[in-house]
Amino acid sequence: MEATTGLREVMRRWVTGVAVLTCGNQNIHHGMTVNSFTSVSIDPPCVTVTLANTTRTKKLVDEMGIFGINLLSEDQQEISDRFAGRIPEDGDRFHDLHILFGENRLPLIREAVAHLECKVIQVFTMENSTLYVGAVTSSRLGEKKPPLVYFDRG
Repeated sequence: MEATTGLREVMRRWVTGVAVLTCGNQNIHHGMTVNSFTSVSIDPPCVTVTLANTTRTKKLVDEMGIFGINLLSEDQQEISDRFAGRIPEDGDRFHDLHILFGENRLPLIREAVAHLECKVIQVFTMENSTLYVGAVTSSRLGEKKPPLVYFDRG
């Protein structure tokens, strides 16, 4: 099996949580669903996330140097689909969502089960995507609910 196809097929058998990465401020904000998010260090607290190089969200993260992570619960698939671009949007993926602004003035989805705010400390550019290492600057917990998970393209 060709390497790209093989990795894609293997990763379909790996369960991952679903999160929405958000970036911006009170005047401009954007976000996208990610499942390439992981914790890489507890001390110091750091996470990684990978964004496609062609996305508006990636451009905003590059400009601002910060991003938010919103962990979704199992009853928030519509939010995941909206931020993945699966639902036609009116240009504002945050429409009708309750937003709070974190310590760094990042837009965060109030109903998410947990939030992280991160400062970009390392960037690894690849051909089609970019991996960001973010130092966690703040965290908060929402309501304790089972997570939304991604498995085998669903």
